[in-house]
Amino acid sequence: MELIYVRMRNRVHVKLNQEVKVKDVVKVIGPEDIVRKLEDITLLKVKKEDKNIIIIDLVQIIQEIGGMDAELEVQTFGPAQTIVEVVYEKRKFSFLFFIGVWMLLFIGTGITIMNYHVDVSMQEVHQKLFKLITGREDKSPLLIQIPYSIGLGLGMVLFFNHFFKKRFNEEPSPLEVEMFNYQQDLDQYVIMNENKESIRQIDDR
Repeated sequence: MELIYVRMRNRVHVKLNQEVKVKDVVKVIGPEDIVRKLEDITLLKVKKEDKNIIIIDLVQIIQEIGGMDAELEVQTFGPAQTIVEVVYEKRKFSFLFFIGVWMLLFIGTGITIMNYHVDVSMQEVHQKLFKLITGREDKSPLLIQIPYSIGLGLGMVLFFNHFFKKRFNEEPSPLEVEMFNYQQDLDQYVIMNENKESIRQIDDR
C-alpha cells in the first residue's frame, strides 16, 4: 500500500471556463508516478453559474483519489477546504473615476483632521507652545504649524509603511494586518456558507 500526503491550498485564482485540476488546489507528496497521475485529475470546469467563489472540500479530493486507486493511503494536513476565486476580466481604467475617488478621500480626510484639531483646540496649543519657546504671542504661529503639518504627513506615510507603491521595509503595516484579519474572517464565513459538504438539508416531510 502506497502512502501519499495531501495538503489543501488556502486560496487559488482561476479564470472562467478554466479546468481546475488537483494540482491547482492541492499539494501532493508521494511516489512521483502516482503524484503525476493524481495531479492531472480534473475536479471541475469553471462555469458562469459558479459566480465568484467555489469551495473545494478535502472530502472531494479523497473521493477522487479513492476513485483512481483504492489501495492508496492518504494522510492529510493543513486546511480542510480550498477557496477557488473566479477572476473575471477587469474593466478598463477610468481616470475620471480615479480622480473623483481621490478627491473624495482627500477632502474627507482633510475635514476629519481639521475637525479633530478643533475638538482638541490644537491652535491654542500651538499658540501656547510658540509663546513658551519665543516669549511672544502670535495668533498664527507658522513656525510651529508648518513643521507640524509636514510631520503629520510624514508620520502617516511611515505608519502605513508605504509611499505609493514604495515599501520601506518588510514589516506589514497596521492596515495590512487589519486587511489580513478581515480576509481571514471573510474566508471563514464563505467556507461555512458556501461549502456544500458541510451543509446538510433535512427534509422533514
